[in-house]
Amino acid sequence: MKLLRVGTAGAERPALLDAEGVLRDLTGIVDDIDGALLADDAALGRVRAAADAGELPALDATGLRIGPPLGRIGKIVCIGLNYHDHARETGAEPPAEPVVFFKAPDTVVGPNDTVLVPRGSVKTDWEVELAVVIGRTARYVADDEDPLAYVAGYAVAHDVSEREFQIERGGTWDKGKNCETFNPLGPWLVTADEVGDPQDLSLKLWVNGEPKQDGTTAEQIFSVAEVVRYVSRFMVLYPGDVINTGTPAGVALGAPEPKPFLRAGDVVELEIDGLGRQRQEFKNA
Repeated sequence: MKLLRVGTAGAERPALLDAEGVLRDLTGIVDDIDGALLADDAALGRVRAAADAGELPALDATGLRIGPPLGRIGKIVCIGLNYHDHARETGAEPPAEPVVFFKAPDTVVGPNDTVLVPRGSVKTDWEVELAVVIGRTARYVADDEDPLAYVAGYAVAHDVSEREFQIERGGTWDKGKNCETFNPLGPWLVTADEVGDPQDLSLKLWVNGEPKQDGTTAEQIFSVAEVVRYVSRFMVLYPGDVINTGTPAGVALGAPEPKPFLRAGDVVELEIDGLGRQRQEFKNA
């Protein structure tokens, strides 16, 4: 299923995109697309049954904003330097263990919302990423368990980053990752059964129409399954938590000088196989 949330910011309503591309209203069946829903097999079953039976009313999508596909996000765990080609382009050694950092849930905006270039920024960068949405509580996932059984679905994430804040302003990544609007998410949360192998997805990104990133999750140093298992040994993952799994080569940081960092007026578009497409215009904060 392709689950999404539509409407004005802060007042989104749950919806579903059917196989024919028609937007369907879910408000009569569920309150929201959130961790509580993803953890409730019976509720998800009702959504699926209603969709299969053609019982969901259509919504007029004309002029309708698409919000983040997940409400009430618990935490956003991010994995840095998780693609072989991205490590090579930045001159970094591939890490022996996943590099973990966080983005605050309040960085999340809709897939086509405006992204703000922070005041004083000179190195705002783009990063297309596969987002993993947790559907079952994952605590110390054992070696003989399938970590993907804890995954409810997947989405497109844009891990916007300010590299000077991240690298040159005190040695912590958080300042360069948590600026306002720095995590567009969506358009859809696609349930895991429709995605198949998460290590066989292409990721693409364009800036002002020029191709910048063209990668595949097959290049990940640590697979989605490895990441879920690893993170669960350091913190509990709850339904509605999100993991951003890293970006492939092609970011501004890895480009030759002068590096083409983002400025107000730039337009970034990005997509992942089967998970939809985003488009953001950048403006000054």
